[in-house]
Amino acid sequence: MASTRAQKKALVFVAEGSEEMETVITGVHVVLLAVGVSSGLVTCSRGVQIAPDAYLGDDSVKIGAFDAVIVPGGAGGAEIIAQNAQVRSVLAEFHAQHKIVGAICAGALAIKAAGIQAKAPRPLHLTSHPSVRDQLENDFLYMDDRVVVDSNLVTSRGPGTTLEFALALVSLLDGNAKAREVAAPMMVGFSV
Repeated sequence: MASTRAQKKALVFVAEGSEEMETVITGVHVVLLAVGVSSGLVTCSRGVQIAPDAYLGDDSVKIGAFDAVIVPGGAGGAEIIAQNAQVRSVLAEFHAQHKIVGAICAGALAIKAAGIQAKAPRPLHLTSHPSVRDQLENDFLYMDDRVVVDSNLVTSRGPGTTLEFALALVSLLDGNAKAREVAAPMMVGFSV
């Protein structure tokens, strides 16, 4: 009898000003959870409107049931997300439970705001968009790599690195073979 594995799911926070590509290119099944609005569409950094699946505070979303949580960049959206106490708590809990925590671009500021570094047993490596580097490099082992994976923390630089970021998430959640399978039709190279 063939075994069936449950599809891995990621929770992606989205807020007014989130960067479009960083919000929707994840490589895995996602639920978009709006932060800072309680209904309607979310307008992203370049004017694209996205319909979230749910809104933070909606009791129908069982946050603990997700395998990963992701914070996109976009300066305005990243600021709203990082300032939200419930988001910070979710990020810290996921990291402590060794679930995947991902952040891209300015979204890495939410990792700092969540205090993940202070609770880690060792210094954590991360990257971000260069525009927020100075806000992170004193608290983390900052790297200029396009994607940085440090245990269950995955960070990336910006819109131009979203596909690599997504494949790193797929690899961690579903394995390297699945990441190669996802990459092939997109004409993206993926190597272990």
